[in-house]
Amino acid sequence: MLHIPLWKRILIIALCVIGLAMAAPNIFYSKVEGHNDAVSTLEKTDALSDDQQAAMDAWPSWLPSGLVNLGLDLRGGAHLLAEVQLSDVYAARMKSLWPEMRTALAKDRSTIGAIRRVESADDELKIQIGNADQIQTAVATAKTLASPITSLSGVGQDDLDISGQGDIITVKLSDAEKQATDDRTMQQSLEIVRRRIDAAGTREPTIARQGSDRILIEVPGIGSAQELKDLIGTTAQLNFMQVNGTTQNADASAGQGNILVPDAEREGLYYILGDVPVVSGDALTDAKAATDQNGYPAVSFRFNTTGARQFGDFTASHIGEPFAIVLDNEVISAPTIQTHIAGGSGIITGNFTIQQSTDLALLLRSGALPAKLNFLEERTIGPELGADSIRAGAIAAVVGLTLVVAYMIASYGLFGTFASVALLINIGLLFGIMSMIGGTLTLPGIAGIVLTMGTAVDANVLIYERIREELKRVKGPARAIEIGYEKAMSAIIDANVTTFLTAVILFVLGAGPVRGFAVTLIIGIVTSVFTAIWVTRLFVVTWFGRRRPKTLDL
Repeated sequence: MLHIPLWKRILIIALCVIGLAMAAPNIFYSKVEGHNDAVSTLEKTDALSDDQQAAMDAWPSWLPSGLVNLGLDLRGGAHLLAEVQLSDVYAARMKSLWPEMRTALAKDRSTIGAIRRVESADDELKIQIGNADQIQTAVATAKTLASPITSLSGVGQDDLDISGQGDIITVKLSDAEKQATDDRTMQQSLEIVRRRIDAAGTREPTIARQGSDRILIEVPGIGSAQELKDLIGTTAQLNFMQVNGTTQNADASAGQGNILVPDAEREGLYYILGDVPVVSGDALTDAKAATDQNGYPAVSFRFNTTGARQFGDFTASHIGEPFAIVLDNEVISAPTIQTHIAGGSGIITGNFTIQQSTDLALLLRSGALPAKLNFLEERTIGPELGADSIRAGAIAAVVGLTLVVAYMIASYGLFGTFASVALLINIGLLFGIMSMIGGTLTLPGIAGIVLTMGTAVDANVLIYERIREELKRVKGPARAIEIGYEKAMSAIIDANVTTFLTAVILFVLGAGPVRGFAVTLIIGIVTSVFTAIWVTRLFVVTWFGRRRPKTLDL
C-alpha cells in the first residue's frame, strides 16, 4: 500500500522547514554579518557606536542569524607560518636556574671554595668552583636540584643532566626534559596565539601545529599579514622590577646582579634594574583598558594571591623609591611608590592612545608567549581573489544545477520535476546544517557542493529505473512505486555509505582545503539521501493520492 504515516509526513516537512529557515540568513549575508558583529561587540564591551547599533537593528534578533563562515580563500585574509624559537626556553631555564644553583652550592662554600658562573652556550650552565678536588661533592649538591620527569617517555630520568670535569660543573636539560619542554612550549604557544586572535573578534581562524616547532595561522577577514603579525607577534612579557639607578650611557656597566634596560619613550635614557623581577607577568589575573587620574588612557591590572603578596611586601619596604614596569625589555613606566599598595591591583600609565591601551590590555590578558616567533611565510590574500572564487563557484553551481534539472525532467517527466525540487531543498538543507554547526565554506568546499548536486539525483535515478522495471512486469502504478523504493533502498545505502566513509577519512586525516571539501561532501551525502528517499517519496505519494492515475508515464 502506497502510504506514509502522518507523523512521518510532519517530521519530513518539519525538517525541511527548519533546515531552510537556518539557511535563509545566508541570502542576506552582509546584513546578518553586521548584526552578529554588533551583538558580539555588545557582549564584550557593553557599549555600541551608532553605526553598530544600526547594524544590530538591521536584522531582527528573533530570526535565525547563523551564517556559513567563508574560508581564507573566499573571504581573503592573512596566512602566516611561524617557527617557535624553542632554544629561547632552554636559555630562560638556565638563567632562572643559576640563582637556585648558587644558593644550593653556597651551603658547601667552605668545602668547594668560591663559586662563579662562567661563559657557556645559551642552553647550558657552567659553574666554576674554587677547589677542583671537591668536584664530586659539588656535583652531588647540584643534583639535589634535579627532579624526576613524570611523563611516560621520561620514566626513570631527571630533568637536569649534571656532570663535572676539572673545576667546572656543567648543567643541561636532559633529552627527555627537552622533549617535554618542547611539547609544553608548543601547546602554550598555540593556546596564547588562539586566545589573542579570538579576543580580537576575528572569525574562524585556523591555528594548527605543523611539525615539531611550527605553527600555521590563517585568519579570514583580516587586512594584511602585517596586521596579523602585530596582533600575535608581540611577546608581551611584563615584569615589575626594582630600579637601582639611571644612566644616559648605553654602554655603561649595570653591575653584578643588574641589567640595563632602555626607556620606551625617552631616547637615550636607560634604567639600571635588578635582574630578578619583583613580580612577573605570570602573576597577572586580569588587565583592562582604563584611564588614569588625569583622564588619560591607561591599563589597570590585578595580581593573583601570590603576586599580590609579593607586590605588597615590595611596596611596603620601598616607599619613596621608583619601580619599573618593563614590557618586552623596555621600561614603559617608572612611577615612585607613594604608599604601601595592598590588594594586588594597580594601574600602568604612559603616553598611550586609547587603541594602544586596549591592545596592551589584550596582550597582557592573553599572557606572554613562552618563546619568540620567527615568521617563515607570510601572505595576504585579497578579498578580490575570494570574490572571483565565489563568482566562479556560483557559475559552476548554476550550470551544474541547470544541467541536472534539465536531464531529470527530460528523462522522467513529472517524477524528474519532483527530484529537481528535492535537489533544491537538498542544497538549502546543506547550507542550513553548515550554518547551524558554524561550518566554514572554502573553495574546495564549493567543489564538494557542486559534486553533491551531480550525485544527489543518483538515488532518484535508481528508484525511477526500478519503478520502470516493475511497470514492465504489468504491475499497477501504486505497487510499482512501492516496490521501486523498497528494492532501490539497499543499493542507495551501500553506495552512499562507502562515499560517506571516504569523506570521513578525508576529514580526519586531511587539513585546510581537503577538510573543507570533506565537510560539504559529508553533509551533502546525508541531505541528499534524505531528500532522495523521503522528500521525493512524499511528493510522489501526495501526488498519487490526489490523482489516482491508472497508468504511469515514466
